[in-house]
Amino acid sequence: MTNPKSFQDEWITAAERDPYAALGISLNAEDRRILKRYRYIAKLLHPDVQTANDAPITQVSEQLIAKVVNPAYQRLKQEKSRSETLANMRFRVKQLDRQNKLTPSFESAQQLLRIPEAEVEVFYEKTVNQLTAKQFDSITEFATVLSGLSQLNLAFLHRKISKPIRPKRTGLVAVEPSASSSAEVSKPEESKPTEPPVINYAEKYGIRARTYLSKGNYEQAIQELREALKIMPNGIEIHSMLGQAYLMKKSYGYARAHLKRVLELNPNHSIALKYNQVLEKRMAEHQKSASQAAQPTPKAKQRKTTEQTTQPASKSSNAKQAPWFKKILGR
Repeated sequence: MTNPKSFQDEWITAAERDPYAALGISLNAEDRRILKRYRYIAKLLHPDVQTANDAPITQVSEQLIAKVVNPAYQRLKQEKSRSETLANMRFRVKQLDRQNKLTPSFESAQQLLRIPEAEVEVFYEKTVNQLTAKQFDSITEFATVLSGLSQLNLAFLHRKISKPIRPKRTGLVAVEPSASSSAEVSKPEESKPTEPPVINYAEKYGIRARTYLSKGNYEQAIQELREALKIMPNGIEIHSMLGQAYLMKKSYGYARAHLKRVLELNPNHSIALKYNQVLEKRMAEHQKSASQAAQPTPKAKQRKTTEQTTQPASKSSNAKQAPWFKKILGR
C-alpha cells in the first residue's frame, strides 16, 4: 500500500454499515470466498510485507486491519451475522427510498439503477471485480473503492429488494436470454415459495429504546439497548444511547464507559462529545458536593468551640464553691 494519507475515522462507520465494501466482496459471496479475500488482505497488509514502506503508511495499514478489515470479517464469517447485516442494509435502502435519497454519485451505481433487469447480476459482479482488484493499491484508492462499493451495493439491493440474496459459487457469464428460455426459467420461479424477510432485531430494540428515552423510562431503555448490543457489539448509536440513559440515571461509571466506546469508534461523534462534556461537568459537581458534605459547617464548628470553652469554667466554679459546702456540713 502506498500514499501516506492519514487514517480516516469515517472508514470505521462505513465498514460498520457495509462490511462487504470494506472487504471488497460481492453481496453474493459465500463462506469460502469471504475467507479467501480476508486472508489475501491480511497477507497484503501484514507488517512484514509493509517493512519497505514508510512508517506512516505502515501505521495506517495496521489501523486498517485492526479497525476496518478484522471487524468486517467477524460480521461476515458466519451465515447468521451475514443475514443480519443484509437485513440492516435492506432496511437502510427502504428508508432511503421512502425519503427519495437513493441518489448515488458513483457512476457505476447510477448505471446499475438504469440497466435492464436481465443484466443487473452480470454488471454488478463485473463492476465489483474491477473495483476490488485495485482496492488496496493505495490509501486513496481504498477510500475511493470503499465509497464506490457502498453505493453500488445499495443500488444492487434496490434492484433486488424483493428477492433473497443467494451465494454464487461460479462465475457469471453474460448471455442474451431468448424469449423461450426466459419463459422456461420463469415457471419454476413462480412455484418456489418466497423466503420470509429477515427481521432486523437490533433496529427494533433501538426504536423501542428511543421511545423509552423520550418518556424518561431509562431503566427499560437500557434493557432494550443491552439486547441490541448482543446483536451489534460495535453499534455506535447503541453505545451512544446507553451512555445517555446511564447519564440520566446518574450511573456515571457506565455512562463514561459507553460514551468512551463511541468516541473510540468515531472520535467526531457530535452527540457523544456533547454528552461527554455534560458527564464530566456532573461528575465534578457530584465530587464537590460530596466533599462539602464531609466537612463540618461553620455553625457546627462554633457550637463545638463553645462547648469546649464552657466546660472548664463550670469545673472551676464548682471547685470554688466546694469549701463553702464543706463548712456548712462541718467538714
